[in-house]
Amino acid sequence: MSGTPEPGPSRVIEVLAPGPYATVQDLGRPGLAHLGVPGSGAADADALRLANRLVGNPEGLAGIELTFGGARLAFRAGAWVAVTGAGCPLSAVPLTASGGGRWRAPAAGGGVPFWVPAGTELRFGTPAWGLRSYLAVRGGVAVEPVLGSRSTDSLSGLGPEPLRAGTLLPVGPLTGLEPIVADVAPPRGPRPAVLRVLPGPRDDWFAPGALAELCAEPYTVSQDSNRVGVRLGGRELARAREGELPSEGMVAGALQVPPSGQPIVFLADHPPTGGYPVIAVLVTADLPVAAQLRPGDRVRFTTHRVA
Repeated sequence: MSGTPEPGPSRVIEVLAPGPYATVQDLGRPGLAHLGVPGSGAADADALRLANRLVGNPEGLAGIELTFGGARLAFRAGAWVAVTGAGCPLSAVPLTASGGGRWRAPAAGGGVPFWVPAGTELRFGTPAWGLRSYLAVRGGVAVEPVLGSRSTDSLSGLGPEPLRAGTLLPVGPLTGLEPIVADVAPPRGPRPAVLRVLPGPRDDWFAPGALAELCAEPYTVSQDSNRVGVRLGGRELARAREGELPSEGMVAGALQVPPSGQPIVFLADHPPTGGYPVIAVLVTADLPVAAQLRPGDRVRFTTHRVA
């Protein structure tokens, strides 16, 4: 893409308002679970990867994860950006009477790399579907890494603090980046809220037929859900064994069942199991669907047959 010169190396995005909850996220801290460090990273990693590709970044550079939109970001210098994930209506206004110019942001931000002129405030509305939106900026968000990642871990506190009004986010260098060649990626849109699961590793702790019960009727997403996990309400899953397990490491997508019998789907910032058995684990490809579930959504489970 051409027509607008690349900005200089000294660039900062100022957070004027973060919306309900916003953090810096990359693809996380893999390989440290044996030390009790969660993987963290973007809850919808596919959306962050796409946003980075659209602006010519490596897929793993850090961007901004917004929860339920509502953010306002100030660009003092111009930048190429892309917004993916839950589609937010976007609008832009000049920061000053002489700044920003007049331009129209792409509708719902959907999968389009676009130039934000210097002196512009970018505003995010409320997504019509889904929960989490991702903004990638060409060069990446270059906050200080912690244990090899720039991700905010909401459970352990590792990484940068959640964004707040006044947070300044440096943008990384442009040298060595790929040219921006993608004009548009088709908007993903809402996906059917059906999550495929594989049984185990502790399905033997549950009463016979518990997995069938899990898949029999929809569950409703609780208001208590966050980046740690999606709490669900619906049929109780009865146990066949009492007691607790020693804490053990678990992957994102694990379905832990506490004494209430209501399952919790672990997301990016999940801890070890904490002693409760895991009845099943989501197919990795369905993690982005789980990450976009919002309170009040209904979701079904189905067992996945491996060919």
